[in-house]
Amino acid sequence: MIIEQQASAAILKQATALGASLVGIARVEDLRSAPSFTFAPKMPHAGEGIGTRKTDSGLKPGEAAWPENAKSVIVIAVNHPADEPKMDWWFGRKDPPGNRILAKICRDLCPWIEKTFGIQTVHLPYHVEKGGTYLKDAAVMAGLGCIGKNNILITPEFGPRVRLRALTVNADLIATGPRQFDPCKNCQEFCRKACPQNAFATQQYTEAEYGQKILPGRDGSYSRPFCNMQMEQDNDAAKEQRVDGFDDPVKIIKYCRRCELACPVGKPVKSSDTH
Repeated sequence: MIIEQQASAAILKQATALGASLVGIARVEDLRSAPSFTFAPKMPHAGEGIGTRKTDSGLKPGEAAWPENAKSVIVIAVNHPADEPKMDWWFGRKDPPGNRILAKICRDLCPWIEKTFGIQTVHLPYHVEKGGTYLKDAAVMAGLGCIGKNNILITPEFGPRVRLRALTVNADLIATGPRQFDPCKNCQEFCRKACPQNAFATQQYTEAEYGQKILPGRDGSYSRPFCNMQMEQDNDAAKEQRVDGFDDPVKIIKYCRRCELACPVGKPVKSSDTH
């Protein structure tokens, strides 16, 4: 146990040194029964819409798979401030800058873990259908925050303004969560009111129908198809522009962040607010 504690603490410290804003550890065994993992395979239109990828892995829509011998997952988060929108923009087919930051942290952390502790690592792909994991659930189980009424991760430090990536190890590290944190309990639902597609307007899923209490949007009131409609509009509205680093003009896609930016949790307190 002492060895696991030392390794866990050292890995968390190294991830932070490499640029992670937040980092946590969850047990793979706990995640197998986490809400997204049990709900997604039953969800209508699973594996469809913007943000999904075709795969020949043999996985059914919504299904997730774990690398062989994976015992713990390390979740990396970087803060995505409201005043740095480019972190989430797609430049043609190139990954957003924020995702490239996360990928580099994981690429640097994996060999460090293997060399330092002799532990096998796997840097997970972003997309579940390509062998990735449900990052929001992993982050919750790792103690980074909770799933909010806007169906995204809410952290105490940055609210929902974070981006996630993960890697697995074949060792039983010390889990850092989950934690008791729920800022949405008595919230005025700024996030839901900000949605341009009213994706939270009606209950889409029920406990009776799906056999679980925790559903998308916490109470089943989140419609992914409606959210996807907005992403399609954002896609259609994207225009080609000249950007440094590209020989030709590229299409810049700026996906909606309204529910995320409307959330007051984790926003810096202005000096005028303290008086």
